[in-house]
Amino acid sequence: MDMHTVVVGTSGTTAQDVIAVARGNARVEISTAAVSALAAAREIVDALAAKPEPVYGVSTGFGALASRHISQDLRAQLQRNIVRSHAAGMGPRVEREVVRALMFLRLKTVASGHTGVRPKVAQTMADVLNAGITPVVHEYGSLGCSGDLAPLSHCALTLMGEGDAEGPDGTVRPAGELLAAHGITPVELREKEGLALLNGTDGMLGMLVMALADLKNLYTSADITAALSLEALLGTDKVLAPELHAIRPHPGQGVSADNMLRVLAGSGLTGHHQDDAPRVQDAYSVRCAPQVNGAGRDTLDYAGIVAERELASAVDNPVVLPDGRVESNGNFHGAPVAYVLDFLAIVAADLGSITERRTDRLLDKSRSHGLPPFLADDAGVDSGLMIAQYTQAALVSEMKRLAVPASADSIPSSAMQEDHVSMGWSAARKLRTAVDNLARIVAVELYAATRAIELRAAEGLTPAPASQAAIDALRAAGVEGPGPDRFLSPDLAAADAFVRAGKLVAAVEPVTGPLA
Repeated sequence: MDMHTVVVGTSGTTAQDVIAVARGNARVEISTAAVSALAAAREIVDALAAKPEPVYGVSTGFGALASRHISQDLRAQLQRNIVRSHAAGMGPRVEREVVRALMFLRLKTVASGHTGVRPKVAQTMADVLNAGITPVVHEYGSLGCSGDLAPLSHCALTLMGEGDAEGPDGTVRPAGELLAAHGITPVELREKEGLALLNGTDGMLGMLVMALADLKNLYTSADITAALSLEALLGTDKVLAPELHAIRPHPGQGVSADNMLRVLAGSGLTGHHQDDAPRVQDAYSVRCAPQVNGAGRDTLDYAGIVAERELASAVDNPVVLPDGRVESNGNFHGAPVAYVLDFLAIVAADLGSITERRTDRLLDKSRSHGLPPFLADDAGVDSGLMIAQYTQAALVSEMKRLAVPASADSIPSSAMQEDHVSMGWSAARKLRTAVDNLARIVAVELYAATRAIELRAAEGLTPAPASQAAIDALRAAGVEGPGPDRFLSPDLAAADAFVRAGKLVAAVEPVTGPLA
């Protein structure tokens, strides 16, 4: 287990800390200031609980049942019941990293001092994370308003010692057994606490943070593969000149063009099409790569701003304010996060689409400018990469379906009390699939473009030093180069792992310098 420690304070957290906890098993500690804020807010809740006037979430039912005032002798039962009844998810289990992000981000809001949760509950949340215990959370159950209710309820159920969870050894056991094995006492929830553990955008936000990290790598990787394809197609790098991008100053476009230009520096393949009379310009999929990749980068930047704002937020209902008021609000609505999750699925689909078009061009003898059909060793006897492009095309087709917005499809719930919901969890779930698919699509282009460049090199044309570095690293990773047909799936899987792990970017940066 990684011994890196993340300290949770009162003012939110960072994307880096979310990833450290979710993927790196970082240890979690609660700051002294957060413990003090938790205690102070709890005093306010306890004072309100003692009053005869009903206060939503403290001494009332929830949602459409908020009109009932709950007597003191039933309030502990009320808090247990909301967790048990809301833990109603169905379907496959959600990935461990998503659940850890979900729990950590709920702890982030709890530690803000705006929820009224006791310090011991927050500490139990940290203890569960540190023990490597992961609640079983299911795919379906969240409408993204009031936040990710069902997923968070399954996490809260574990804190109570109920339901199922996965231990650090990967075995699913009753949560009570796992807590006992790690010396953790189940919590007995009091006023406000059950509701406070359920009301947040934590699942969709955690998935957004991780998707942004993955997409940053994939966009840089796609700039590299686009450059490799341009080179393999004997295209011109003149379209990447900074003065051309300065007159249309979208930031991402300039970054992508600069990345490509640095990868192509010193190439002996670029520019040969100027001697090919019928070809005046490169095709859009080659020439417009910076414009498409760059627009996606700008969308990532905007999504990152939304994520930063949400990471700094305390999302609960009701909330404890510094002046002692406990007020209902609508901050749990997932719309801001849901929208950018959908935006990212759209740009990922378009990046996948333009990437596939370049691959298809590399394989088509009528458009590849002298490359063998399907990059085959002996066309006709060998099929080359024909079906690799089919696989890529199938992934692109699915990406287009995944780009249909979830956030445009509200569905009312809770007897029309929650009559407009964000569907942000659904947007996040489909984005995770889109990110996985995009990595595979970029990997197929890498596989095709490196083979094509090696075929050009056999004719005496020298690739750019950065391109050669990418080829050498890919071959060292066990991905074979040109030759007769072979079982292709393992090569494509290895290329996918190479891209996904950031190894393509790492391979070229010693030549190009750091790429954005």
